[in-house]
Amino acid sequence: MTQVTERSTSLPTALPPAPRAAAGRRRSPAAAACVLGGAVAAGLGLGFLAVLVIVLWISSPYPDSGPGGALHLAAGLWLLAHGTELVRYETLSGVPAPVGVTPLLLVALPALLMRRAARLGSASGDGSDGDEVLPAGAVFSAVTCGYLSVGSLATVYAAGGPMPADPLSAAWHVPLVAVLAAAGGVWAAKGRPVGPLPEWVPGGVRRAAARPRYALALRAGAAGALVLLGGGALLVGASLAWHAAEVQESFLTLTGVWSGRFAVLLLALALLPNAVVWGAAYALGPGFALGAGATATPLGFAGAPALPRFPLLAALPPEGPGTLLTCATAGVPLVAGLAVGWFAVRRAREVSYKETALTAALGALVCALVLAGLAAASSGPLGSRGLASFGPVWWATGVAAFAWTLLPAVPVAVAVHSWRIRPARQADTIAMEGEDEWHDNGGRELRWEALRRAAGALIPDLTQDAPPAPAEPVPTAPAPAAPVKPARRFTVVTGLQLDLTPAPVPAEQAPPQEPEPSGSLVPPVTGARVLARRKPPA
Repeated sequence: MTQVTERSTSLPTALPPAPRAAAGRRRSPAAAACVLGGAVAAGLGLGFLAVLVIVLWISSPYPDSGPGGALHLAAGLWLLAHGTELVRYETLSGVPAPVGVTPLLLVALPALLMRRAARLGSASGDGSDGDEVLPAGAVFSAVTCGYLSVGSLATVYAAGGPMPADPLSAAWHVPLVAVLAAAGGVWAAKGRPVGPLPEWVPGGVRRAAARPRYALALRAGAAGALVLLGGGALLVGASLAWHAAEVQESFLTLTGVWSGRFAVLLLALALLPNAVVWGAAYALGPGFALGAGATATPLGFAGAPALPRFPLLAALPPEGPGTLLTCATAGVPLVAGLAVGWFAVRRAREVSYKETALTAALGALVCALVLAGLAAASSGPLGSRGLASFGPVWWATGVAAFAWTLLPAVPVAVAVHSWRIRPARQADTIAMEGEDEWHDNGGRELRWEALRRAAGALIPDLTQDAPPAPAEPVPTAPAPAAPVKPARRFTVVTGLQLDLTPAPVPAEQAPPQEPEPSGSLVPPVTGARVLARRKPPA
C-alpha cells in the first residue's frame, strides 16, 4: 500500500512536460507557414517577370532563342531587380560585359512582395484556439529563409541563360533586399513601435539615440532629400517636355515593331526613378557620367554618350558649355538646405542655439547619406571600357549634397529658432521690467506697511531701523466688586399696548458717526519710508 501511494503521488510531477511538447508541435506549422510565405513571395516576383518576358518573346517577330532562354532571362531580370550584376558573354569583342544599372522601379516588386509576406506571417496567429503567436524574430527568420531558398535556386537556374548573374554579387544583394523588406514588414505588423534600443546595444549608444536631436535630424534630412528628389523630377520632366520632338524621334526610330516599342516603353518607365536621382545629382553639381569621357554637369556637357539615342538620353542638354538656364538648377539644393534648416528646429525654449545648429548639421549629413546611397543604387556599368561607368559618382554626390545643404541650413535653423522663441523672450522682458518698477517706485514698501497696520502686531515693522522698546506695564488697582442686587419679581400684565419706538437721544449724548469709507480700502500710511532697491554690483 505504501508503494502504491508513493507512485500515485509521483504521477503529477511527470505530467507537466506534455503541454510544452504540444506547444512545440503547434509552433512548427506556424513557422513552416512563414517559410512558405517567403518562398511564395519570391515565386510571385519570378512568375510576374516570366509572364512579361514570355509575352514579349511571343510577340517578337525575330526571337533569338526559345522559351527556355526567355525563362532564363526572366530569372536574370529578377536577380537584377535586387541589384545583382549580370554578365553578358555574347559581345562583339568577346570580352564579358557586366550589366549593373538596376532599374529602381523594378526593385519595388520584390520589396513589396517580401514586405507583405512578413506582415502576413506576423499576423497569422492571434492566440485563439490554441494557436501561439510567433515572436517577431522567428517570423523574420522564417520568411527570410524561405525567400533566400528560392533566390539561390533562381541564381543557379539563371546561370544557364544568356545573361547569368555574378555569384558574388547575388550573394549579398539578394539577402540585403530580403532582410530590409522583411524587417520593414515585421515592424509594420507590430504597429511600428519606436522605443529604446535593445539591451545588447552599449549604454552610451542607447542614451545618445534617446536624445530628441537625432529624431529631428532624421526628419530634417528626409525633408531635404525629398526636396532634392522633387527638384530632380522637375528637371527631368521639364527636359522631356523641352526636347519632346527629339524624344519622339528616338522612340520611333529605335525599333519598328510594336512589341519592341512596348519593351522600350517599359524599360523607360522602369528607369524613370534612376533619371530622377540623376537629375538631383545634376542640380547638385557633380552631374552624371554617360560612359568614358562623357559627363553632363550644369557647367557644360562634354563628350558624346556611348549609347544609342534612347528616349531618356534624348532629353539631355546639348553639348557645349553651360548656360544661365542650366546654372539656375543650383536653386534646387538651396531650397533643400532651407527645408533642412526649417525642420531641424525644436519648439522648446530651453534649447540653445548651439543645439539647434548641431541638429541642422546632422540633418545635412543625413540628407547627404541618403543621396549618396541613391546615387550608388542608380548607377553602374553597362559594359566594359567605354561603357564601364554610367550614372552619378556616389561619393561626389554625397559631398556636394552635404555642402549645399549645410551652408543655408545652419543659419536658417538658428534664425527660425530665434523667431519662434521671440514671444516668450518678450514676455520675460516685460515681466522683468515690471518687477524692476515695483521695486524702484516704493510700491513694495507701501504695500507692506499697509498689510502690517491692518494685521496689527502679527507682522513686524521691518521698515524701522530698530524696533521701539516695549513700555513697562503700569500697575492698576483692582476694581471694586459690584453690590449684589436682590432679585425682583415681575408680574405679567396682559391686554396692554406697549410703544416700542426708541426715545430720541439728546444731541449732547448722541454717539459720533463714523465717516463712510471713500476711495481705496487701504488705510492711509504715515511715516513709511521708501527704500530704493539695491542692485547687485556689476
